[in-house]
Amino acid sequence: MAKKRPQTKAKRPQLTDGEIPVVGAREPCPCGSGRRYKACHGRAAAQAETELVQRPFEGLPGECDWVALRELVPAATVALTLKDGLPEGVPSVTLATVLPMAWPALRRDDGSVLLGLQNDTASGDISRDLADTLRRALEAEPGTPVQGRRAPADGPRLQDLLDPEGAFEPVVHPGFEFWVPDAENATPDVAASLERANAAAIPTVRLQGVDAAYWCETPEKNHLRWVMPHPEEQLLDALARLHAEGRSSLGEGTRLVGSFRAHGLTVPVWDLPSGVGADDIEKPAAEFAERLAAALATDAPLTADERRARGGLTNRQVTLS
Repeated sequence: MAKKRPQTKAKRPQLTDGEIPVVGAREPCPCGSGRRYKACHGRAAAQAETELVQRPFEGLPGECDWVALRELVPAATVALTLKDGLPEGVPSVTLATVLPMAWPALRRDDGSVLLGLQNDTASGDISRDLADTLRRALEAEPGTPVQGRRAPADGPRLQDLLDPEGAFEPVVHPGFEFWVPDAENATPDVAASLERANAAAIPTVRLQGVDAAYWCETPEKNHLRWVMPHPEEQLLDALARLHAEGRSSLGEGTRLVGSFRAHGLTVPVWDLPSGVGADDIEKPAAEFAERLAAALATDAPLTADERRARGGLTNRQVTLS
């Protein structure tokens, strides 16, 4: 009687944590351990997804504008300054709200890097995921997009890679032509993506007289959405004081309608008449900033009217992150 051969398992290539793709919970883990994904690397992935960093852009120059570009602005770019300077062969690094086909990043033919901001991320720390994508884009072959992945838990964050003294000056675009140097000669896929993105873009303008305030135009009315760095409770008290005094508007026909939270910051929102453009709101916004500064400096208890105004504002508050 022939003896049974001992069964052996073929060795699978060992992958680092950052290279292990996400699969179904009951499927074998791609790391080759023989365990189901949910009992192996899926456990760490689930934990990473639940550990949300409330203020992922805290400490970066222009934190309020980072939040605005992540959540509010359709088409914008910002030149980024790296802490250690640009690597050889990389003439520039540019942050973009969105890239063609929702690529996380793109190394262009000339070696420059575009980093997409509005992509879904695999963990609860947007800063770490973006930093991982940026590092891989700097090393990618020119002319290739960079795909997303789950960043290593001990990997650097944007705060580790970007110059803390570097300027952060967003340029808002009417469309996405910045994707390609020569839009007329774009590939069919990119051209189709460009057409779809331009059709969906809401006209948006960044105000020049105040920080991180963005006017946008919609069919029925226009809006001003203003990302503010102040502690939430202090800001809501100040807005309530102004609202109770009838000084929270930005001029005739405008109205402070509430606020929302995004990435740890508070974003007040005003409704504007459809005829009020970005230029029309520059002076009223600067005057409001002065009124708000005075209200923020007040620490007296809220009056009954101010408490009612605060309740109305908080009842209309939502959270985006």
